[in-house]
Amino acid sequence: MTKRASGILLHPTSLPSRFGIGDLGPAARSFADFLAEGGQSFWQVLPVNPPRADHYSPYLSPSTFAGNTLLISPELLVEHGLIDREDLRAAPPFPAEFVDFPSVVAFKKQIFSRAFESFQTSGAAPDYEAFCRKNSYWLDDFALFTALQSHYKGKVWSEWPLSFRDRRRDAIEEARQTLEPSIDFEKFLQYEFHRQWSAWKGYCNEIGVNIIGDVPIYVDYDAADVWTQPALFKLDEAKRPRVVSGVPPDYFSTTGQLWGHPIYDWEVFKQSRYDWWLKRLEHNLTMCDIVRIDHFRGLVGYWEVPAGEKTAINGEWVKGPGEDFFRLVVELFPSAPIIAEDLGIITPDVTELRRAFRFPGMKILLFAFGDDSGTNPYLPHNLEKNCVAYTGTHDNNTAKGWFEREASVDERRRLLDYIGRDVDPSGIHWDMMRLLMMSVADIVIFPVQDILGLGQEARMNVPSTTKGNWRWRVAGDLLTSELTEKLRKMTKTYGRADRIS
Repeated sequence: MTKRASGILLHPTSLPSRFGIGDLGPAARSFADFLAEGGQSFWQVLPVNPPRADHYSPYLSPSTFAGNTLLISPELLVEHGLIDREDLRAAPPFPAEFVDFPSVVAFKKQIFSRAFESFQTSGAAPDYEAFCRKNSYWLDDFALFTALQSHYKGKVWSEWPLSFRDRRRDAIEEARQTLEPSIDFEKFLQYEFHRQWSAWKGYCNEIGVNIIGDVPIYVDYDAADVWTQPALFKLDEAKRPRVVSGVPPDYFSTTGQLWGHPIYDWEVFKQSRYDWWLKRLEHNLTMCDIVRIDHFRGLVGYWEVPAGEKTAINGEWVKGPGEDFFRLVVELFPSAPIIAEDLGIITPDVTELRRAFRFPGMKILLFAFGDDSGTNPYLPHNLEKNCVAYTGTHDNNTAKGWFEREASVDERRRLLDYIGRDVDPSGIHWDMMRLLMMSVADIVIFPVQDILGLGQEARMNVPSTTKGNWRWRVAGDLLTSELTEKLRKMTKTYGRADRIS
């Protein structure tokens, strides 16, 4: 991560596909080709864990290890001989501009059921058995958890009968037998996801594109991880959270953000030498080349809110594992391919720890023009070399949307003063990208919406809201050869593509 380079942020669900959602099929390879031809070294994604069925956020998942099976490509299932091409003709006319999650789930459930029937008929492949053995430490419990959730009509695990809530051995063994068909189905889907993911990642790496993954710091309460190891979290006698996660009032919200995840009991983690967390990082670094730890500061100090609060205002800062944890991380992963998401309220101890372990932090250009002092840390001339600079992230408006709809008159003036000339507002995204390209930051990443010059309508997520997020998709005809050449030329001009001659 110390070489000058650049890349694009695009979650796979946003890829074009005629099956209602982006997947790991042909469009994923085509986008990798677009990146390579445009001189890009990185493809950054959001978490690829399965989203919670009532929310569809990649940051709320029933598992920190399982993959999002909605990313399984029906076209690759045809190639693998698990379904017929005829099966794909039953696909309804999905919208191209956004994901209609309920319709996608219904369609893919049918396709996956047919694929599983074929898989069972043909007999389990040797690599399937090897996959199940290698991943048994999370796969067995996740498959059972998913089967029980379905059996109990989506109830939160703490509302299951006590014998299952508390994982009594006889009840668990009985469930493994009676729910065996559902359990085997979930294992098959995870196998197929990881098979397709590994092939896609291998292709990306082969053409010089590295994958940046995303590890959410917290775990959703209604997750296999919490059900399986409740002692790792601050829960009460009924196994409900005593305290929950959030952040105090900040740029995004005057009442803070009440995320609601259960909080880790770091004393328990310390006794096990952070075994679960280290396995989690190892799993993600097997799937990706680099990982971004979301809300990195929470591993140094975190905002803890009493359960039952309506906002995050009445919380308190609590010390996290900090250096004790990261010493073990760098022992296990000497190259430490980790990006620290250090946005929001950052105290000196967070910066000191990040620098001590040489983790690059994040800088957001949209935050750079709020004052006239010239000392704003997000201004390109103030960036440090060891950082990853973004025009914006999935939580921000697009560059064009920000300029047109969010930036104040003063912020727009300061941006134009910084550029040094008046610019055509229709091309402001390229001017902002250029500012970062020419900076000293080792890595710069642009959301694909900024490459395409899209406005607020293409925003991926609005923090502190729950409706309409995570649905945006790329129209297939937007990634033109002209765009590829323009990106390639800029990348070469600023020394971020040494493989381009």
